[in-house]
Amino acid sequence: MKSPKREVDILILSDIHLGTYGCHANELLLYLKSIRPKKIILNGDIIDIWQFSKRYWPSSHMLVIKHLLGLAAKGVKIYYITGNHDEMLRKFAGFKMDNITILNKLVLKAGGNKIWIFHGDVFDVTMQHAKWLAKLGAIGYDSLILINRAVNFILTKMGKEKLSLSKRIKNSVKGAVKYINSFEKIASDIGISNGYQYVVCGHIHQPEIREIINETGSIVYMNSGDWVENLTSLEYAEKQWKIYKYQDDDFANKVKVYASKKDEQLKSKELFAKLVNEFTKMKQG
Repeated sequence: MKSPKREVDILILSDIHLGTYGCHANELLLYLKSIRPKKIILNGDIIDIWQFSKRYWPSSHMLVIKHLLGLAAKGVKIYYITGNHDEMLRKFAGFKMDNITILNKLVLKAGGNKIWIFHGDVFDVTMQHAKWLAKLGAIGYDSLILINRAVNFILTKMGKEKLSLSKRIKNSVKGAVKYINSFEKIASDIGISNGYQYVVCGHIHQPEIREIINETGSIVYMNSGDWVENLTSLEYAEKQWKIYKYQDDDFANKVKVYASKKDEQLKSKELFAKLVNEFTKMKQG
């Protein structure tokens, strides 16, 4: 007997990075199938157009897109907020197709509070002045994730706990910690000055919910994390916000989702071909 799906009023996902080796698409699909969201906000870096390649596009990545499109077809409103890895979509801001809308930022109300939602790369100095360096860093990050998976495979075989190399590097490098703190403060200061009660970002792959206070007021800063290393999201249900953590879920690491039906795989190839054509047009444009 299947467990009933959890009701979620608002689901916020960011930094899924579909099309990269680090993306945990199987786990994300399993999570999405366990909930019934009324509204979904995809807060940037969903499809990694920077590293998009015909050579790597597993069926599980396409199944995530198909599932989201299926939810939209059933009436779920989906807001796709652009990030830096899918910045090509920014010229389509304002485009709406049925229940899917592409935006660069979003302001909505929940529980009587104004919530400002955007990806957050606008605060990244590297993105503003040395995009080539940011893209190089993205490739290095993806390589680190691959190395991390190999290390964790060995550790699992040895009966030891898994580790996150990227988290250890972030936590041990003072500059990284300072950058995260600065990012959160800047976003919060701007949010307070504009009269928002909540500000929601992605980009830095650091899930968080905390109140930030400055000399003029306070705001709740939230970050949905990512689906590369943290496997987290933000959920709003029963008038409360919380960070969902895949590793804390009962089914985590017990069941995996695979595309097994030939017809599903065929449809995935067809959809992928359409995505390739669209991205090719974007690059040419």
